[in-house]
Amino acid sequence: MLQNIQKNAPNIHISCFIANSTSIVGTVTISKCSSVWYNCTIRGDVNWIKIGEYTNIQDNSVIHVDHRINGQTEIGNNVTIGHKCLLHACKIHNNVLIGMGSIIMDHTIIHENSIVGSGSLVTKNRTIGPNELWLGSPAKFVRKLSDEEVTYIYQSAKNYHQLVEYYKTHNIK
Repeated sequence: MLQNIQKNAPNIHISCFIANSTSIVGTVTISKCSSVWYNCTIRGDVNWIKIGEYTNIQDNSVIHVDHRINGQTEIGNNVTIGHKCLLHACKIHNNVLIGMGSIIMDHTIIHENSIVGSGSLVTKNRTIGPNELWLGSPAKFVRKLSDEEVTYIYQSAKNYHQLVEYYKTHNIK
């Protein structure tokens, strides 16, 4: 379901897959070939949200914002947001994987080619550098990623794009 807030309406590229049980509200931009899966909520009601190309937001995830300056949420290209994640007023660069059940809090910045492991809590105002693995609650730096792991991040996003093509071909909503 897409809903306007005052004059602010979601802007979703025609190539995107948006599952029919998803709610997208307000100032939300979703770029080409991205997907938002079942029972997600994306609320750009008091600030804006931008989701890049070939990014997948998996089932039961919530993305929200903060009303203050720099309270928007930005998600780059080729990002995988695992099932049941919560992202709030944060910035995620390109080619990042956020593991299932993770929470990313306000004003956190996650740089490219990084992984936040499943079930992690990234507390507010944290910066995760490029090519890093963070785990735990609260999340802590574990190590630098290997080239194979960075390739896996990209492949994860590509796999979801292929799944979108299957859903579209078989008219699954």
